[in-house]
Amino acid sequence: MFKKFFKTNDSDKEIKNVPALSWKPLQSEAQLEDIKAQSNVRLQIIYKHSSSCGISSMVLRQLEKSLIEFNGRADFYFLDLLSFRSVSNEVVSRFQVLHQSPQLILLKNDTVVAHDSHYDLLQLPIEKYL
Repeated sequence: MFKKFFKTNDSDKEIKNVPALSWKPLQSEAQLEDIKAQSNVRLQIIYKHSSSCGISSMVLRQLEKSLIEFNGRADFYFLDLLSFRSVSNEVVSRFQVLHQSPQLILLKNDTVVAHDSHYDLLQLPIEKYL
């Protein structure tokens, strides 16, 4: 009887076997200038995450699975909004992107080329900007 309740399915195993993305923690406003400069070399991706938001956590799991194919072809930054609110505010100011959470921001050649939030961020055409 307990095996039914604690049984794992194949999709659970699949999630656990996905290689980890190379997230870089975004923890200071100074990093934003580096990110902007690096956007001239290759695509920069910022994920704004709220650990108190269930949607943010669900989106993060799906996002990591969908972004893994771009590992090594773009730089991935993880911004914890609750711990680094001032950095999030600077993202709004510097890149002129309204604050939302969860949110994905793509930078290429000093410019925000795409951004979206909530489940819609999973539909961003990342390949187009590589």
